[in-house]
Amino acid sequence: MIHWLPRLLLALAYPWLAHWASHGGGDTLAVVALLDLVLVVLVDALLRRRPGAWLALGVAVAALALLHGGVWPRVLLLTPPMLFTGLAAWWFARSLSDPRGALISRIVAGLERTTPAALAPPLRRYTRRLTLAWALVLATLCLVNGALALVAVPDGALALLGWPAPFSVTRAQWSLFANLLNYGFVGLFFFAEYRLRRHLFPQRPYRDFIDFLRMMARLGPAFWRGLFARR
Repeated sequence: MIHWLPRLLLALAYPWLAHWASHGGGDTLAVVALLDLVLVVLVDALLRRRPGAWLALGVAVAALALLHGGVWPRVLLLTPPMLFTGLAAWWFARSLSDPRGALISRIVAGLERTTPAALAPPLRRYTRRLTLAWALVLATLCLVNGALALVAVPDGALALLGWPAPFSVTRAQWSLFANLLNYGFVGLFFFAEYRLRRHLFPQRPYRDFIDFLRMMARLGPAFWRGLFARR
């Protein structure tokens, strides 16, 4: 539990903290949201009492304290939604050229306790195409997040630089999309694809959606680390 529960709770808290900070929460809540993001990255090492992690946390706290009261905490909150979706899109796209198999192919093979090459050809083609679909969906979200961060007022990137924008949205509207709807779209696509897969390939090793999520969790940390490791 020490390995994943604290990080999960902190990660679930971040979108709400970021949204409240962007929706009139002010600089203090922006700093709290950014500190939460730092803890998401460092929490495992902090719980293991690694000196380097505590040093990094101290540096982050000092830097955020220096930035508090200025515009930079709110500016920094513009970047994570674009970075998260962009990095995820890159992971999916990169795996299409991985000799170990596309990302979704490897996950499905893990669920079926086999290798991507041993999957039935229709399922292997489907999982490869699904990997590409995820890359395109996430890349689209990255671009939308970036565009909205540019034109948000009063403190989007263009407004802060004093440049006119071709159109504008409020920061609250940007935050609603970037910090909440973003994840809703991802969850909706995930569930809709699950329903499509059950229709196309009814003989699956899981009984229902909850059982599917349980099997995904049972793949274990080592599987997920290997999945995203460089080849």
